[in-house]
Amino acid sequence: MSSPFDDPAAAPAPDSRDAKEQYVLPLVVRLERTDPPARTDALETSARAVLTLLADPRVTDDGGEWAERVDAWEDARIRKVVRRARGGEWRKAGELPGITVAGEGAEVRVFPPVPLDGWPKELAKLQVSGTDLDDPAEPGPVPDGTPVLWLNPEVGMSAGKAMAQTGHAAQLAWWRLDGAQRKEWAESGFALAVRTATAEAWAELTASGLPLVRDAGFTEIAPGSCTVVADHPALR
Repeated sequence: MSSPFDDPAAAPAPDSRDAKEQYVLPLVVRLERTDPPARTDALETSARAVLTLLADPRVTDDGGEWAERVDAWEDARIRKVVRRARGGEWRKAGELPGITVAGEGAEVRVFPPVPLDGWPKELAKLQVSGTDLDDPAEPGPVPDGTPVLWLNPEVGMSAGKAMAQTGHAAQLAWWRLDGAQRKEWAESGFALAVRTATAEAWAELTASGLPLVRDAGFTEIAPGSCTVVADHPALR
């Protein structure tokens, strides 16, 4: 199910992943007709939603009810799809098993992975395209020690695509951390910031060895495009 909100960024070798059953991680952003969330807030909230699910006991505990699906999802192509909901649609989505994460004004609900062609009907009918979010003001300075997900200044993405990409960058950082570092991040409420790098900084970030998202190019952007670098202090 390819869409502008898809995140088919690579993990293991594509040929081995594509042979497995494909799963997708659904994320739903609340988007009412009035007072939509700021773009950066939505991107940060999406990333924290992904981390919140990965750290949930239903995923991490032996025999956790979501553990098997997350394992199957991570063994195949890592896909994330962001859809939008309002009013009754949002309330119905909230009745499905999942986790709602709130930002300053944004709300994102993340659900355990589902088969690529097996979406719950409450989510399958939600719109994928048509979300256009802006920042009413320039995002403020990032507090010292806060992980930053740096966006490529030369790649334009819709809000939904960018939400999926920042979620994947956060996941790549999570995979690199040890147990103690993960615990510390979780105890902070998964503090993080999303910012757009300068051209000079982006060149340095992509050469730094920090987790880097490369998109497969199924939607919006060219294959192999570098979209986000996850700059977590513990990985420096």
